[in-house]
Amino acid sequence: MSETDPVELLFGGMEKLGPGSNADTLKVLEMLPKKPYPLVVDAGCGSGRQSLVLAKQLQTVIHAVDSHEPFLRSLEKRAKDAGIEHLIQTLCMDMADIPNAFQEIDLLWSEGSAYNIGFTNALSRWRTVIKPNGFLVVSELSWLRKDIPAEVCQFFESGYPDMRSADQNLSVIQEIGYKVLGAHILPKEAWIEDYYEILAPRAKQLLDHPDDSVRSFAAETVEEVRIFGRSEGCYGYVFYVLQKA
Repeated sequence: MSETDPVELLFGGMEKLGPGSNADTLKVLEMLPKKPYPLVVDAGCGSGRQSLVLAKQLQTVIHAVDSHEPFLRSLEKRAKDAGIEHLIQTLCMDMADIPNAFQEIDLLWSEGSAYNIGFTNALSRWRTVIKPNGFLVVSELSWLRKDIPAEVCQFFESGYPDMRSADQNLSVIQEIGYKVLGAHILPKEAWIEDYYEILAPRAKQLLDHPDDSVRSFAAETVEEVRIFGRSEGCYGYVFYVLQKA
């Protein structure tokens, strides 16, 4: 682990790199038709918590895509420890380049990562390589209410100014050419258990780190956790279960 890489210092060794849980992944998977999915791509897989869940449940190879090599090495080790390394195929690349690497995708899965290339952009680009009547499952940070506390609003004005309401996202989804099969909002505990409860103390310990970039990243993380505690449920991750129309 690099002593100055903020990402590795904060997230290294963590099973979860964002809000979510195995139970939520399985719950959303249940919303899809029970059928074989020969080609499954997990876009922005991180260290692959959900990749392992999908592999075990679907018993098919999961093509796990991420641009951060250390996360993929962590996933490979976890897959080997679980005895399912034959079901995980990692690929270090940008999510935006998925159309250059795959064709005729049966199921494209993306938990909490589409925003990295822009939610609308991701849905449009990926649609070109999802097979006719194929499926996309994507989770996106979304406003859940109109009455947003001022400090929460201010935080996201700089942190994620493009964030939309769940209803606005549904409109975008349909305009791009997907049919909505269902939606699921991550519960509060999916943010805290094995994620914020680990991340928050790590970030606080790094506030005095000698490296500027580490201190800055740690301070942003501490503030993110604080804002979540003050949010009163006005935002959350929403899974959108979609079929290419």
